[in-house]
Amino acid sequence: MKLPWVDPDTPLPPVESAMSEPDGLLAAGADLSVQRLTEAYAKGVFPWYAEGEPVLWWSPNPRMVLACEEFQVSHSLGKLLRRLAREEHRRDARVQVRVDTAFDRVLEACAAPRDGKPGTWITDDMRQAYSAWHRAGAAHSVETWVNGKLCAGLYGISLGRMFYGESMFTRITDGSKIALAHLVRFLAGHDVPWIDCQQQTHHLASLGARPVPRPHFVARVAVLVAQPGPPWQRGRLDTQGRLLPLDDATV
Repeated sequence: MKLPWVDPDTPLPPVESAMSEPDGLLAAGADLSVQRLTEAYAKGVFPWYAEGEPVLWWSPNPRMVLACEEFQVSHSLGKLLRRLAREEHRRDARVQVRVDTAFDRVLEACAAPRDGKPGTWITDDMRQAYSAWHRAGAAHSVETWVNGKLCAGLYGISLGRMFYGESMFTRITDGSKIALAHLVRFLAGHDVPWIDCQQQTHHLASLGARPVPRPHFVARVAVLVAQPGPPWQRGRLDTQGRLLPLDDATV
């Protein structure tokens, strides 16, 4: 089967035409404009490619999804979250989870090589594209700050009542899990049922994510993205998932 080439003014092919191997490769080419990315994500498609390659578009079958109501909090993480809840409304709280205060820094940290391995799938073009999508209002970061320093975080895409997790990083134990736990509660509080995790991993499965057949995933996404989304704004998240204004002292 020949891989379709997509020109900038050509829609992406139907996801049903994606190759079964490797991992639902659908098409190559096109661009990373906000318009193209919005089209792709609304159809259950995402870009993933290496530096120097053309843009490759994927729609895996099955798709790894974390249902917010199935998010698994370990005993140690639950204990930590309860401690944070007792301290979070104090002005001298050591840990604070913020939204959209350092998107580009989170993106840069997620793009950094890990475990001594060179390279990253978050290419320079990808970083520029998702920064543009952030400025357009769809890409968001959730950040774990400790003593005023950015120590962990994640970023993803919010379209309607669907959230697409992209990547996370941490420099402290459970830092990214703290951010994810706050995000899950925020999304659940605004009737967002799913976080797309794209690829299957043991780590995601340990958090409660599970594979969903592509036809079911695509059909539900089509319904969710057409509905009103959460009220995103720059601020801080508490452990109940409430998005609050930043205090003057933390701006």
